[in-house]
Amino acid sequence: MSVVRWPRLFLTPTQLSQLILSQKNPLKALDIFNEAKTRYPNYRHNGPVYATMIRILGSSGRITEMKEIVDRMKDDSCECKDAVFANLIRTYANAGLFDEAFSLFHTLPEFNCVNWTESFNTLLEIMVKDSKLESAYHFFVENCHGWEIKSRIRSLNLLMSALCRINRSDLALQVFQEMDYQWCCADRESYTILMKGLCEDRRLTEATHLLYSMFWKISRKGCGADVSIYRTLLEALCDNGEVEEATEVLEKVLRKGLKAPRKFRKKIDLSQFYHKDEAGINQTKALINEALIKGGVSGSDGYRAIAVDLYSEGRIDEGGKVLDEMLQRGFRPSLPIYEAKVAALFKVGKIDEVVCVVEREMIENNCVPSLRLHNVVIKGLCEKRESNRAMKYFEKMFRQVGCVPNKETYSYLVDGLCCDGKYMEASGMLEKMVINSFWPGGEVYGRVIRGLCLIGNTFKAVVWLEEMISQGEIPDTSVWCSLVSSVCCDEILSVNFKEFDNCM
Repeated sequence: MSVVRWPRLFLTPTQLSQLILSQKNPLKALDIFNEAKTRYPNYRHNGPVYATMIRILGSSGRITEMKEIVDRMKDDSCECKDAVFANLIRTYANAGLFDEAFSLFHTLPEFNCVNWTESFNTLLEIMVKDSKLESAYHFFVENCHGWEIKSRIRSLNLLMSALCRINRSDLALQVFQEMDYQWCCADRESYTILMKGLCEDRRLTEATHLLYSMFWKISRKGCGADVSIYRTLLEALCDNGEVEEATEVLEKVLRKGLKAPRKFRKKIDLSQFYHKDEAGINQTKALINEALIKGGVSGSDGYRAIAVDLYSEGRIDEGGKVLDEMLQRGFRPSLPIYEAKVAALFKVGKIDEVVCVVEREMIENNCVPSLRLHNVVIKGLCEKRESNRAMKYFEKMFRQVGCVPNKETYSYLVDGLCCDGKYMEASGMLEKMVINSFWPGGEVYGRVIRGLCLIGNTFKAVVWLEEMISQGEIPDTSVWCSLVSSVCCDEILSVNFKEFDNCM
């Protein structure tokens, strides 16, 4: 058992946060948290140290103990951040305790918290994801007018997105039109959600009017990021066979929306191919994209929007052309573009190209891969059953200055190695994970223990069982069954060897 090194004279909340974060067992961290006031009579917990303790207990599934800490935080009346309650609501929802999540939100007036916006949006988002649209609507109406809700634009966007997913863009349009009465100003995300919904429902007349309304609202200065919204309508018109209308809208987009120079506003010549079949429509789309890129995009935002859209649609070659055009005009590709490109390449199984993009292309273009992108690559390699390559990639990543693997990195590798039946290597990666003070969780421990039992390494499996229990994790039934089966097999083999020796 590790010795807790308490400060000699006095304790600060920051020091206590560091102490409890250094503990592998969440219950041991809770004991230290509770002992602090006894050791230092003048010490008082503050909001951040409560938040740390709540996060530790919540991430380890200790819901009962977490609720007790929340009650103590309320009694102490210390200042609390809205993010703490948003995380609590997510924890309750992930545990299936929706009533607890609602109860917490309704008791927020009892806490010293003056901003509930994130908590409100988090709870609304959870209801929307569970398709509880009617409940979400009533919840919004009953709670959106309080002064604690600083902004309603995100919640209205969530409602519009939910309605568009069930093909009710007509209702989403009504929500959009109500924004002015809610003292909200529609942002770019609002237009993106509604435009996509209207086009998918083939409400192209309403979509065209929506686009024109952008010209005198969010597009007055000709922002390149708006090009993604314009493309949605232009391609929908082409898919619907309204190619001439698409070219007319394109002219207005270049002139009024993107403020393109006059020399780039040339009308597309449709006479060079038959645009009534699929091939002709695809050619028209390519010409429209080319016109937007060369004529309307004046900054990196526009290039990023088009490239990310094309890669997310699986149009890798067209996305590559946008990237080339971007580089020729002196703009440096950003991380979101490469993240979209890597995801698109993984979808079509081009693993070698993925590694080439991250290890060569990004470096040549002076773009340093982020930890998030490294995790995407490692996860993708593991899902493609390429755990050996994932391990080699991890070793290169580990040597990158300033890039420190996190819990997700180790979890992906452990899962990938277990899926490939490499349980000893998975055990070694789990050991690195624990050494670096990342709490694996019961599911990860269980997967490694069951794997070690399968290959007959009962001793190592028992070592990980002890480590698992020391962190306050409770093994499930399958873990115990695997251990019992493995031990019994060892005993049978031992007896058989003894009988064989006696016969000899």
